[in-house]
Amino acid sequence: MNHRFDSPEVGLFLNGEIPPFLEKKFSFYEKIFAVDGAFYYLNTFGISVDYIIGDFDSISKKDIPLETYVFKTDDQRYTDFEKALNIIYNQGFLNINVWGGSGMEQDHFLGNLSTALKYKNILSIIFHDKCHSYFFSDKKTFFYQKKNKKVSLFPFPKVEGLYTYGLKYSIKKGSLQIGKNIGIRNEAYNNKRIEINYKKGELLIFIEK
Repeated sequence: MNHRFDSPEVGLFLNGEIPPFLEKKFSFYEKIFAVDGAFYYLNTFGISVDYIIGDFDSISKKDIPLETYVFKTDDQRYTDFEKALNIIYNQGFLNINVWGGSGMEQDHFLGNLSTALKYKNILSIIFHDKCHSYFFSDKKTFFYQKKNKKVSLFPFPKVEGLYTYGLKYSIKKGSLQIGKNIGIRNEAYNNKRIEINYKKGELLIFIEK
């Protein structure tokens, strides 16, 4: 799955569910950003962090390596996730892979989705967990998925004029809306690319790993 911008990818680690496969080191990211609560689990697995962001109420500065840059953010009007997105954007990065954005307290998960939607037009944000990758779709998007793997389409809160290609249960001129009909648990029909187009609304796409 590709990001939208021709720019390096960075990793952002939040204080949600600890990501799997941390032993892989995530060396393919240009930089690694972490909120202060996520620093501990990254440090435990020996993963070097380039930037730490937060109010540092849960971490001591003496535990932070000298080569790690610290952004102290005390403004409680914004979540750590939103603070981190602003800092990453100001550092010149546009493609962000977010880990630890779900799990733990689910109100934080919903808040993270709302924040991601707020920054959708200026940043390419893809969330990852042990089961899925998920992101807010452009009006036209495509990606590849293995045959029989799940693809879920979730309106946020409504989508109109929806067309799909490459899914087992195709949609033509469809609409989805929370509280009525949603498009979860669809499947890739074959190994060709999947295309999603819609005219109005916002669509969250979940891709099974």
